[in-house]
Amino acid sequence: MNMAGFYDESISNGLGWRAVLFVSGCPHNCPGCQNKIAQDFNYGQKFNKEEIINRICENSILKGITISGGEPLCKENIAEVGQFIKDVKKVRPEFNVWCYSGYTFEQLAARNDETTNKVLSEIDVLVDGRFVESEKKPNLKFRGSANQRIIDIPETLKVHKVVSLDI
Repeated sequence: MNMAGFYDESISNGLGWRAVLFVSGCPHNCPGCQNKIAQDFNYGQKFNKEEIINRICENSILKGITISGGEPLCKENIAEVGQFIKDVKKVRPEFNVWCYSGYTFEQLAARNDETTNKVLSEIDVLVDGRFVESEKKPNLKFRGSANQRIIDIPETLKVHKVVSLDI
């Protein structure tokens, strides 16, 4: 997996101070994508998990990690993303995990495969759905277009129904 970028600190990619990993590669090709260059699976540099985890461990103000892209939950990236989340939680168990995906929760759940199910169970908040340029609203928090949802994944998995967060 390639990494399109990494922010050591951000407050605009989820609640609280967070580290943000942008993975390379995305099959969606959404018109108006803010990260078009990251759609190329070969863009950026080879992901060095140990280096990124060390940077996370050195930063005491962080409250969580956000995984974005590109598309972190596509078949090419999901297994490595899932292992990264597990490894981060080993060293920072208090971290919450946000993930941005162009897939909807329903599309991910319909896969019903072991890898996707495990990764979903490690995520606290999923911002789902493709970016839709006609629904772009600059005043939305933590998402680019009104069709995208901010989903409480543990509660959603518990009640078997999408539970959106009102943020």
